[in-house]
Amino acid sequence: MKIKKAVITAAARGERLYPVSDTVQKAMLPMIDTDGLHKPTIQIIAEEAFDSGIEEVCVICAPGDAERYQNAFTALKANLTKSFSGAEWAQQEAAKVDLFLERVQFAEQPEALGYGHAVNCARAFVGNDAFLLLLGDYLYASNQKGKRCAAQLLELAEAENCSVSAVNPTPEHLISRYGTVTGRHVAGLTGVYEVEKLIEKPSLSLAELELQTPGLRIGYYLCFFGMHVLTPAIFDILQKHIEEGNGQVLLTPALHELTQTERYLALEVQGSRYDLSSPHGLLRAQVALGLAGEAHDETLSILVELLAEANGRK
Repeated sequence: MKIKKAVITAAARGERLYPVSDTVQKAMLPMIDTDGLHKPTIQIIAEEAFDSGIEEVCVICAPGDAERYQNAFTALKANLTKSFSGAEWAQQEAAKVDLFLERVQFAEQPEALGYGHAVNCARAFVGNDAFLLLLGDYLYASNQKGKRCAAQLLELAEAENCSVSAVNPTPEHLISRYGTVTGRHVAGLTGVYEVEKLIEKPSLSLAELELQTPGLRIGYYLCFFGMHVLTPAIFDILQKHIEEGNGQVLLTPALHELTQTERYLALEVQGSRYDLSSPHGLLRAQVALGLAGEAHDETLSILVELLAEANGRK
């Protein structure tokens, strides 16, 4: 299968980023990307998809936010072309904003009924195609030169013609933050597992009983990395959960059901994820992007200077 569509969920209001998220959509918070350009985080996430071969993106947003995003990016482009018309960096960024506006559309989640419900809001956009799913508050840095994290995932999904979730071996004290999977290693494929069970944010005692994966280091589990490639079969499962009306519709239980109906793999992605909504998440992500990009030397120098200053104050 060839995957050309991506969905980015960005409907949450970002309570953990209060007070800034009370006035600015968290996905519009600016970061310096690996190419040295200042961009809203939602644009950086979309470019992760574009650079991996995706042609169309649908952003799932809160009611009223679709127009706000459109207006914000239109105004951003106008400001770049008028106020900084002679600057090369502004021309580069304006071209990337143009690409964003051309390839990205928005769908609103009418009520905050959970992550699975938000994904289901993309059903009309996805149609009968497999799609890449990204989180609107995660940024990624790949360890493979020239190959994005999403590209690693898409490559496996297209080769194996099935759903694939990106995972990272995660120490046991952190697994209560993530969906966690287990399965058996696929012979001949490094870091690839046939998924057998998924549990959303398990306790350590439950993980010890049901989620240990042979071959991982003691005390580590396979936790979601924040991106998936899914077949359209997921939508029938999500719709069933919505119709059952059991409150918040989660994605992980639907993914567990998917394992019962079709082949579903997990891939240890070579890279790191950065949750922008976590404590110091924006700081960690910005440092990671700096070290992974054109500003590597400058970022490293800044870190050394700050550490020296902090040590001098002791």
